[in-house]
Amino acid sequence: MLDVTGFDIADVRLVETVAFGDERGSFAEFYNAAEMAEAGIHDTFVQDNLSVSKAAGVLRGLHFQVPPRAQAKLIRVLRGSIRDVIVDIRKDSATFGQHLTFELSAENRRMLYIPVGFAHGLLTLEPDTEVLYKMSDFYARDLEGGILWNDPALGIDWGLESDPEVIADRDRDFPKLADVAPVLPF
Repeated sequence: MLDVTGFDIADVRLVETVAFGDERGSFAEFYNAAEMAEAGIHDTFVQDNLSVSKAAGVLRGLHFQVPPRAQAKLIRVLRGSIRDVIVDIRKDSATFGQHLTFELSAENRRMLYIPVGFAHGLLTLEPDTEVLYKMSDFYARDLEGGILWNDPALGIDWGLESDPEVIADRDRDFPKLADVAPVLPF
């Protein structure tokens, strides 16, 4: 059983699963294609990725992959917690350049569905955080791209007082949205 929330930015879904518990612990379905379809999520997921971050304060993103291997994602935290951020990079969208921020954790069991045409990033809020990504297409290094995590035009509040504790050089050096927008194929 799922509780699904939609947003003003089209096609994004926050999915909350119900856990059943007893003296042994708990049980919850992680993924059910029929229930996801009822919730408006029709992608076939072909690849699962696991991100493990040792420290709190690790920032990953903002990443995307372009056609012909553009990816929708279904994100769930298995251990720890994250601040998850998505940015609409669909040029013809009424919400182009707008972002949404979510807190996902192992405890709240929320999943975030991110359709094709969004940049995605996350900040770990706890050490030893594990994030599972279900992907609708395979990874293609030559088709990946990114947007600068702190692009002032986006106005993302990461909840940081200074630069992230850990960030990859490539993430630190991504261009601003205005610089990539003219070539975005979405």
